[in-house]
Amino acid sequence: MRWADQAADADDGSLPGLSRAGLVRTVQTPEFEGITFHEVLARSALNKVPDGSGLPFRYTVNTMRGCSHACRYCFARPTHEYLDLGPGEDFDSQLVVKLNVAAVLRRELRRRSWQRETVALGTNTDPYQRAEGRYRLMPGVIRALAESGTGMSILTKGTLLRRDLPLLRAARSSVDVQVGVSLAMLDDDLRRQLDPGAPSPRARLELIRALAEAGLAPHVMIAPVVPHLTDDEAQLDALLQALAEAGAARVTAIPLHLRGSTRGVFLDWLAEHHPALQRRYRLLYSRGAYVHPDYSSRLRTRMAPLVARHGLSRPAPEPEHGVAVPAAAGSPAPTAAATATQPALTLF
Repeated sequence: MRWADQAADADDGSLPGLSRAGLVRTVQTPEFEGITFHEVLARSALNKVPDGSGLPFRYTVNTMRGCSHACRYCFARPTHEYLDLGPGEDFDSQLVVKLNVAAVLRRELRRRSWQRETVALGTNTDPYQRAEGRYRLMPGVIRALAESGTGMSILTKGTLLRRDLPLLRAARSSVDVQVGVSLAMLDDDLRRQLDPGAPSPRARLELIRALAEAGLAPHVMIAPVVPHLTDDEAQLDALLQALAEAGAARVTAIPLHLRGSTRGVFLDWLAEHHPALQRRYRLLYSRGAYVHPDYSSRLRTRMAPLVARHGLSRPAPEPEHGVAVPAAAGSPAPTAAATATQPALTLF
C-alpha cells in the first residue's frame, strides 16, 4: 500500500467539518478504490446516549464515521452532515478514522467517575467494516474495555470480527461480552442492491456459526425488515431456519425506519429499482420516519410462531466469570441480569 506517500498536511478546504474533527491527513490507496480516508485525532471516545432514547445502553464507542457497507437504509447517514459531508455517496466513500480512539478510551475509563457500564460498539457505523483490516482499531478498544472491567456489546455485519474471536473469548473471562450480527435477508441479489459493500448472507451465516462455536451465543438483528421486499412468511421462515442451523441464540426484528436524510437516499433507490412500491411506501411512512403501527403488528404476528418453531428465543448467556463486574467505588455492582439484555423477539 502507498500510505506512506500521502501528504500529512493535505488540504481539506472542501471539508470544513473535518477541520473541526481534528483532521491529521487524507489518504487514498488502490486497495480501497473509490474510498477516501480522513484520519483524525479524537478528543473523546465514549459517547453518552441522550436520556430518554429508550436504548438498553447509555454509552457507545465508534471507531469510524461513515461506512463502506453502503447500506441504502442506514440510519446513521445524517451524522455525516455534521462534518459538512453528504449523507449519500459521501457516507459510503468518505470515511473518518479515529486513529487514537483506543488511547483516548483508556484515559476516559480511568476516570474515578466511570461506573463501568456496558459500552455498545457498532451502534452508528460498523466497527468491522473492511477498513478495520487496515487500521486495527478494535483490538485496542476491546482490551481497554476488558482491562478496565467494563462489559461490552458488539453489533456488526463484518466478517472481520472472526479475527478478534480469541480476544473476545479472553475478555469474556472477566467481563460481560455480548455479540450480535445483523442479517436481514438470504437473497444475495437483493443484498447487492441494498447492502452493496457488506459481506454476503452466506459469509455472515458462517460468522454466526463461528461465534456459536466460540460460546458467544450470537444475537441476530433481522434489521431492517424491508416492507414488501424481505418480509413475506416464506422469506422469514427460510431466514430463521438458516439462523437456527448456524447457531444463533435469539433474534430481534426491526422494521425499516427512515429518519432524516436517510429517507431521501432510500426512496431514491426505491424509485430506481422498485418503482411499483413507491405508493405503498408513501402510505406506510405517511406518519414520518417509522412504519405505520399496523405493519409492525402484522409483522409481529407473522414472526412470533416462526421464532418459536426454530427455537430462537434462548436467553443471553451468563458471564463466564460467574460474578458481576465490580463497579466503581460507591456504586452498586451490576448483575448479569441487568447487563444482559434484550428480549428474544422485539419489534420496534
